[in-house]
Amino acid sequence: MSLKISSGFDAGAIEVLSATSAAAIELNIRKDSHAAITQWFYFRLQGAQGQACNIAFLNAGQSAYPDGWTDYQAMASYDRVDWFRVPTSFDGEVMTICHTPVMDSVYYAYFEPYSWERHLGLLDRAQLSEQVRMFDLGSTVEGRDMNVLVIGDPQAAKKVWVIARQHPGETMAEWLIEGMLDALLDPADGFGRQLLKEAVLYVVPNMNPDGSVHGNLRTNAAGANLNREWHAPSMARSPEVFLVKQKMLETGCDLFLDIHGDEGLPYVFAAGSGALPGFTPAQAAQEQQFADDFQMASPDFQDVHGYAQAPYTDEVLSMGSPHATHAFGCLALTLELPFKDNANDPDPTTGWDGARSARLGAAMLQPMLRALRRL
Repeated sequence: MSLKISSGFDAGAIEVLSATSAAAIELNIRKDSHAAITQWFYFRLQGAQGQACNIAFLNAGQSAYPDGWTDYQAMASYDRVDWFRVPTSFDGEVMTICHTPVMDSVYYAYFEPYSWERHLGLLDRAQLSEQVRMFDLGSTVEGRDMNVLVIGDPQAAKKVWVIARQHPGETMAEWLIEGMLDALLDPADGFGRQLLKEAVLYVVPNMNPDGSVHGNLRTNAAGANLNREWHAPSMARSPEVFLVKQKMLETGCDLFLDIHGDEGLPYVFAAGSGALPGFTPAQAAQEQQFADDFQMASPDFQDVHGYAQAPYTDEVLSMGSPHATHAFGCLALTLELPFKDNANDPDPTTGWDGARSARLGAAMLQPMLRALRRL
């Protein structure tokens, strides 16, 4: 059987340069569909069972985040259910996967994918709960549905917004949402029960449906980075943000969490709104208390490693979390999960993966509840 590399499926993305020999497969990481950003890859290799494969990504050094390849191990799966890490090296220019598949068909990906079909299944499963209503906010650039799950009593005094995958290739964000929803809607979960007694949650599991299906890392079908569109979104360029922001202005917001993934840092951490002019010591204390509570709820979260505080620029208000703090005066955080592994507690087989992201989502209910009670 000859070698074949394909990516004609949901979120598939790769450019094949040469695949005549398993020992010398040459690829390029494909750009986002409508922007010059290269980082996400997801493809299928057939016909290499038992062969020592050397899969070279020739343009890795010119990717959007080349530091993301340092100490990185690619993910692989034979069934798209169970994913594992495979030996991967980076010399500063070329990234190479060295792996001997034990089956005729194997998939490789930047991170464990979260398919559009699974996204729809998550929405459908959630709406079966009597606590949930699913609403259509409108459509994306390419006409896909933008849905929000309203969980709990909309008349509740406290309003929580949780969004994920503004950057579609950060699939760990929707894995986290899945774990959060499963815990929140589990009648046996005490934190979920209490949270729904005290607040209503508005949850958007996927902010960027078009980019997700295209296999983009960072942008939508208009080439927009949605986490730079919050100050002045438009239906032409960023309808996803426009529609969510419109609904937020209608409901109000007391707590805003924006879930992301970070290419370079092998940690779970949060970024706040400290760059905003007029950001108060009380608001800083709120952010720190949330971090302290999260560390108690999950040892996977830490606050030693993260982003350095940057000075204020006009770009700050175009980002989801600072914009929410500015617009609503609320506690708003960007939660970052790793593409690599959690260096605090590494797992050599899977690295950081979807299941661990989901468990973190379940653990997040505790700091959310404590934060709301301090309001």
